[in-house]
Amino acid sequence: MFSDRKKSRKKNKKTDLAKEQNRISKGTVFSGDIESEGSFRIEGVLKGNLKTTGKVVLSETGKILGDLECNEADIEGVCEGSIVVSESLSLKSTCQIKGDVITGTLLVEPGADLNGTCTMRGAIKTLKNEPEKQSEKRRKTKTA
Repeated sequence: MFSDRKKSRKKNKKTDLAKEQNRISKGTVFSGDIESEGSFRIEGVLKGNLKTTGKVVLSETGKILGDLECNEADIEGVCEGSIVVSESLSLKSTCQIKGDVITGTLLVEPGADLNGTCTMRGAIKTLKNEPEKQSEKRRKTKTA
């Protein structure tokens, strides 16, 4: 009877953590890596890696100088590093991305700047297999 109540409280705490909003305000520079279960709004500068199970909103004044790994992301600012988003990534018209991107779904507004490779999670296997087949064909024709 009492153990059931404790289990449900633990589950609620975990889902509640994803709703928590962490914030790095404009004018703030944070140096170091962050791991969290909560969501983030970054208006300042993060010099380090950010790993969270929540959502990340990088405002127009925000910068991440490191890798980003999260569940969802809306990016308006600058991100220099690899980005891994398990669900949806939205690149706004003011964003500047310098690094590789792996995501489930991608929304790109006109004007967004992405300098790197982009891989969609559903197509990873086909993308990796396709170049191998083409390179094998090229080798066979060159040696023949």
